[in-house]
Amino acid sequence: MSAQHGAWNSPLTAARIAAGAVRLSRTQIDRGSVTWLEGRPSEGGRQAVVRWQEGRGIRDLTPAEMNVRSRVHEYGGGEYLFRGGLVYCTNDADQQVYRAGSFGAERLLACDPRARYADFDLSPDGNWMVAVEERTKSDGDVVNRIVALPTRGGECRVVCGAHDFVSFPRFSPDGTRLAFTAWNHPNMPWDGTRLFVLDWGPAGPTSGPRGVAGGERESIFQPHFSPAGVLTFASDRSGWWNLYQERDGYVEALGSHSVEFGRPQWVFGMSTYDFIDENQLLCAVTDDGCDALCRLDIRTGQLEPTGLGLTAIDDLHCDGDVACFVGASPRETAAVYRYAIASGDLQKLRASVDFEIDAGLISEPEPLVYPSGDERAHAFYYGPRNPEYPATRKGWPPLLVKSHGGPTSAARCALDLETLYWTSRGFAVADVNYGGSTGYGRAYRERLRGRWGEADVDDCVHVAEYLVEQGLVDRDRTAIRGGSAGGFTTLCALTFRDTFRAGCSRYGIGDLEALAIDTHKFESRYLDGLIGPYPESRELYRARSPIHHTQLLSCPIVFFQGLEDRVVPPSQAEAMVAALEARGVPHAYVAFPDEQHGFRRAESVVACLEGELYFYGYVFGFDAGAAPEGMRIVEPKSG
Repeated sequence: MSAQHGAWNSPLTAARIAAGAVRLSRTQIDRGSVTWLEGRPSEGGRQAVVRWQEGRGIRDLTPAEMNVRSRVHEYGGGEYLFRGGLVYCTNDADQQVYRAGSFGAERLLACDPRARYADFDLSPDGNWMVAVEERTKSDGDVVNRIVALPTRGGECRVVCGAHDFVSFPRFSPDGTRLAFTAWNHPNMPWDGTRLFVLDWGPAGPTSGPRGVAGGERESIFQPHFSPAGVLTFASDRSGWWNLYQERDGYVEALGSHSVEFGRPQWVFGMSTYDFIDENQLLCAVTDDGCDALCRLDIRTGQLEPTGLGLTAIDDLHCDGDVACFVGASPRETAAVYRYAIASGDLQKLRASVDFEIDAGLISEPEPLVYPSGDERAHAFYYGPRNPEYPATRKGWPPLLVKSHGGPTSAARCALDLETLYWTSRGFAVADVNYGGSTGYGRAYRERLRGRWGEADVDDCVHVAEYLVEQGLVDRDRTAIRGGSAGGFTTLCALTFRDTFRAGCSRYGIGDLEALAIDTHKFESRYLDGLIGPYPESRELYRARSPIHHTQLLSCPIVFFQGLEDRVVPPSQAEAMVAALEARGVPHAYVAFPDEQHGFRRAESVVACLEGELYFYGYVFGFDAGAAPEGMRIVEPKSG
């Protein structure tokens, strides 16, 4: 079969991807039962807590009318806790905490109806639920603090309200101590956090917080107590997020490894390690952008890979010698796994995709390390692949460069249906881990400090140039796409450089100054480190913002935007669209009234993929079928 690259027929339709894929996250394990959070695009993006039990299969634990989602920090996470057969969770409709079980669901009466909640832990005696509370005061100020909610009636207790942000409230096994992390503006949690511990009694805190580790330039991640009560945590004081323990008032490293045991704390409830026993940890470590499941001997510091072949691992928890997590590999989409540590038996409990993917369609990631100015940058390259279209030299494939969000985040080394959507149609894809990405140590992460809109753009431009030089892609059919912060990188690349011929921005940022003035508390000072303090650096904000340099824009762009987005408001996309309209540059704008930051509904996923493909067909001159409903490309007016 022969067809132009980009116009290959593929069984991976947008509708099939949207209908057949669910979002899996937040695995937990208690008394042999494994639970997880399941996001269902076919149900409008609703999330349910699901339980697996040996011999009893899988069933929902939360009622059909409940959407388990927290909006603390807008990004949420830490939406539920499963203990003793009960689920404690946040309901999206009112952001209150509910206890759910066979009796249905009931709200914890100590909750403040004006507040949001996330990141739960239950005291061993079952009397207290600690949580991160976020409350907006009457004057508009947002207060984040740790609170203790009585589970059997009574008043809420404030545990810590002295910091701009708090996270990871975790009890010791005997219930006598509570650890947590905290940080203040202008830091983000991966810049600098502090670890505290306080004493706890039957009525709540019995002492003030005592500092253990951390600082303005040290990031602490996931405090956790060992079975015997030894405080354990990840710190990047060595330049890598490695593990440490506090013993007799002293902090000791559990070995020295040039890998990451921690992650950027964009959401609550993250877990990359847990205890097998007092002397062994099971860990998800990241090395050169790829994850591996390993065992760490606490006595020797020796790190031993399990050899499971999974390259993306999240939400790792242990219950003795059994573990659970969400895992994926270059040939397997994400799934919930149960892992018997002693035997090495790996059991897939729930796949994120409900259909078989033809092995001939799978394009595996090829790690790239390539020159970018005076630096070296990282990416994963995916070549076009479809068994119906054998390799041919009849034209080079178009290139789609992906710029991940964050920007303090990372492209994952695992099979992704959206990537296959493009490669199975004849596109080549480069998923870039530009300077500033995580998984390569703190020094690489800080390459973006003060250089957002420059270093990330350089790395995206240079990967395209590198692939052209290698003879792998078509120089005249290069596009760049990204969402949120990745949308900013995309718009900067299209505005200030001439490498790309088209682009796609999903809820992307065009005006840094507007973002600094109008965004949520969690990220309201993020740009201090990425650009400079505002308003002192106002001219730099304007110089880096595509909206102020639209005279340089000449290539077509398609925009997708949720109208309920509070992180990057719709005004950002609308201002860019108006500027392109005024300049007569071809463009399209698709807005979704019921979407926030990131698209959860099946119909939105379909509209984005089909609309983006149609747009590239228009720009690059291949047949992408009829225009999807609601998609209109605005062309220059004649005359």
